[in-house]
Amino acid sequence: MQVSEIQWSKAEETIIKKAFEIAYQREISALLKEVREVSGSIIELEQLWRLHDFLSARRHDIDGKYHYELSTVIFVFARLIKEGWLNRDELKGLNSEKLSKISALSRM
Repeated sequence: MQVSEIQWSKAEETIIKKAFEIAYQREISALLKEVREVSGSIIELEQLWRLHDFLSARRHDIDGKYHYELSTVIFVFARLIKEGWLNRDELKGLNSEKLSKISALSRM
Protein backbone atom coordinates (compact mmCIF):
# COMPACT_ATOMS: atom_id res chain seq x y z
CA MET A 1 0.00 0.00 0.00
CA GLN A 2 1.45 3.33 -1.11
CA VAL A 3 1.14 6.08 1.48
CA SER A 4 -0.61 8.29 -1.09
CA GLU A 5 -3.20 5.54 -1.65
CA ILE A 6 -4.14 5.04 1.99
CA GLN A 7 -7.85 5.19 2.67
CA TRP A 8 -9.13 6.23 6.09
CA SER A 9 -12.42 5.10 7.60
CA LYS A 10 -14.71 7.58 9.36
CA ALA A 11 -13.74 6.01 12.71
CA GLU A 12 -10.05 6.44 11.85
CA GLU A 13 -10.63 10.06 10.86
CA THR A 14 -12.15 10.67 14.30
CA ILE A 15 -9.06 9.11 15.94
CA ILE A 16 -6.79 11.20 13.71
CA LYS A 17 -8.50 14.47 14.62
CA LYS A 18 -8.38 13.66 18.33
CA ALA A 19 -4.69 12.70 18.14
CA PHE A 20 -3.87 15.93 16.28
CA GLU A 21 -5.63 17.93 19.00
CA ILE A 22 -3.86 16.07 21.83
CA ALA A 23 -0.42 16.60 20.31
CA TYR A 24 -1.16 20.22 19.41
CA GLN A 25 -2.31 21.05 22.94
CA ARG A 26 0.79 19.41 24.43
CA GLU A 27 3.14 21.28 22.15
CA ILE A 28 1.38 24.61 22.64
CA SER A 29 1.38 24.17 26.43
CA ALA A 30 5.11 23.45 26.38
CA LEU A 31 5.72 26.49 24.17
CA LEU A 32 3.70 28.76 26.44
CA LYS A 33 5.60 27.52 29.48
CA GLU A 34 8.92 28.15 27.75
CA VAL A 35 7.88 31.65 26.63
CA ARG A 36 6.75 32.56 30.15
CA GLU A 37 10.11 31.47 31.54
CA VAL A 38 12.16 33.27 28.90
CA SER A 39 10.11 36.46 28.79
CA GLY A 40 10.37 36.90 32.54
CA SER A 41 14.12 37.22 32.27
CA ILE A 42 14.30 39.65 29.33
CA ILE A 43 16.24 42.77 30.28
CA GLU A 44 17.77 43.82 26.97
CA LEU A 45 16.24 44.64 23.61
CA GLU A 46 18.40 42.03 21.88
CA GLN A 47 16.84 39.33 24.07
CA LEU A 48 13.40 40.52 23.02
CA TRP A 49 14.33 40.25 19.32
CA ARG A 50 15.70 36.74 19.90
CA LEU A 51 12.39 35.77 21.48
CA HIS A 52 10.56 37.28 18.52
CA ASP A 53 12.70 35.30 16.06
CA PHE A 54 12.23 32.11 18.09
CA LEU A 55 8.45 32.57 18.15
CA SER A 56 8.32 33.29 14.42
CA ALA A 57 10.22 30.09 13.67
CA ARG A 58 8.07 28.05 16.06
CA ARG A 59 4.88 29.45 14.53
CA HIS A 60 6.03 28.46 11.06
CA ASP A 61 6.95 24.96 12.28
CA ILE A 62 3.74 24.42 14.25
CA ASP A 63 1.45 25.79 11.54
CA GLY A 64 3.02 23.47 8.98
CA LYS A 65 3.15 20.44 11.25
CA TYR A 66 -0.49 20.60 12.31
CA HIS A 67 -1.93 21.35 8.88
CA TYR A 68 -4.59 18.64 8.65
CA GLU A 69 -4.24 16.67 5.45
CA LEU A 70 -5.04 12.96 5.29
CA SER A 71 -2.35 12.32 2.68
CA THR A 72 0.39 13.26 5.18
CA VAL A 73 -1.03 11.85 8.43
CA ILE A 74 1.34 8.85 8.50
CA PHE A 75 4.38 11.14 8.31
CA VAL A 76 3.02 13.75 10.72
CA PHE A 77 2.15 11.14 13.35
CA ALA A 78 5.57 9.53 13.00
CA ARG A 79 7.15 12.94 13.58
CA LEU A 80 4.88 13.71 16.54
CA ILE A 81 5.75 10.38 18.16
CA LYS A 82 9.45 10.93 17.53
CA GLU A 83 9.27 14.43 19.03
CA GLY A 84 7.33 13.14 22.06
CA TRP A 85 4.07 15.03 21.48
CA LEU A 86 2.09 11.88 20.81
CA ASN A 87 2.38 8.25 21.79
CA ARG A 88 1.42 5.17 19.85
CA ASP A 89 -1.32 4.22 22.32
CA GLU A 90 -3.20 7.38 21.39
CA LEU A 91 -3.59 6.01 17.89
CA LYS A 92 -5.42 2.85 18.96
CA GLY A 93 -8.16 2.06 16.52
CA LEU A 94 -6.13 2.76 13.40
CA ASN A 95 -5.53 -0.15 11.06
CA SER A 96 -2.54 -2.26 12.18
CA GLU A 97 -0.74 -1.77 8.85
CA LYS A 98 -1.01 2.01 9.23
CA LEU A 99 0.22 1.81 12.82
CA SER A 100 3.18 -0.29 11.65
CA LYS A 101 4.11 2.35 9.07
CA ILE A 102 3.85 5.12 11.65
CA SER A 103 5.97 3.15 14.14
CA ALA A 104 8.63 2.33 11.56
CA LEU A 105 8.88 5.94 10.39
CA SER A 106 9.04 7.24 13.96
CA ARG A 107 12.20 5.18 14.54
CA MET A 108 14.04 6.71 11.57
